[in-house]
Amino acid sequence: MRPLWLLASLLALSQALPFEQKGFWDFTLDDGLLMMNDEEASGADTTSGVPDLDSLTPTFSAMCPFGCHCHLRVVQCSDLGLKSVPKEISPDTTLLDLQNNDITELRKDDFKGLQHLYALVLVNNKISKIHEKAFSPLRKLQKLYISKNHLVEIPPNLPSSLVELRIHDNRIRKVPKGVFSGLRNMNCIEMGGNPLENSGFEPGAFDGLKLNYLRISEAKLTGIPKDLPETLNELHLDHNKIQAIELEDLLRYSKLYRLGLGHNQIRMIENGSLSFLPTLRELHLDNNKLSRVPAGLPDLKLLQVVYLHSNNITKVGVNDFCPVGFGVKRAYYNGISLFNNPVPYWEVQPATFRCVTDRLAIQFGNYKK
Repeated sequence: MRPLWLLASLLALSQALPFEQKGFWDFTLDDGLLMMNDEEASGADTTSGVPDLDSLTPTFSAMCPFGCHCHLRVVQCSDLGLKSVPKEISPDTTLLDLQNNDITELRKDDFKGLQHLYALVLVNNKISKIHEKAFSPLRKLQKLYISKNHLVEIPPNLPSSLVELRIHDNRIRKVPKGVFSGLRNMNCIEMGGNPLENSGFEPGAFDGLKLNYLRISEAKLTGIPKDLPETLNELHLDHNKIQAIELEDLLRYSKLYRLGLGHNQIRMIENGSLSFLPTLRELHLDNNKLSRVPAGLPDLKLLQVVYLHSNNITKVGVNDFCPVGFGVKRAYYNGISLFNNPVPYWEVQPATFRCVTDRLAIQFGNYKK
């Protein structure tokens, strides 16, 4: 039954969460329908790779690589110690799982004939070289997971049908201009865990992309990149070396509803810098070096969650979170974390949290010098 676990996990991975390759679950008719809805919501061309109802019926192809499990157009070849992409993969395959092997190179004809492939999983191999035409046959590929390899650059000539790229935990230091050219359907990129510095992004590197989700966590950023897609709804830059948020750092990202800046070295957030985020709903600033609550939070009418724990905040003012006047805020807070700060919480006035849904949504205390 192991091959039946595969496709539903891709649904979970396509949500806006850090990529963690776990077990694979059932590949069922309902899962296929959910995938279609997922891609429709993303704005992708749903005719370019999503299996139709006919494709979800069992196939009886005799082609299955030695040692692999093949069922329902899913080919699972994980954890086999493979040195290269196996041959004899059925041309009607929609999901190919090659994770946890010893593959070092993707050659020109490794995926020849796999024109129906929807998802390719290459996580946790030793891939350091990819032929410039390796992905050419994959005209319907929408999900490429190639994290935890030895890549020093983003693969060239990615399929134009691609919707989701997970390429974190490699050795990429540079994102050149044009590397994402023609990827009009791309919705999500996870590229954290690479030694990327701000100077590693060439001007125009993200030109043409209409991303909703981007994660560049656990890198070497010292500031918020200023040339990312302005379509972003989620931007995660946690676990970097960012020291400040200056006035115009967020000017371009007015569509953000979730911003992750936890585990940095932020000491200062310039007044007015958050005013460029009118639709923000969730803000993560935990584990930084802030000495006060950032200015401008009361003006964010849709903000519901603020993580400020594990900073150096010593005082919380009565108007730090909530606007003055009734009915100004359109969405009440359902989460404010202030624990592990040197703030005397018994001195905080109850009116400070007048726009919070429930007192249990406020987390205080547990500070240790």
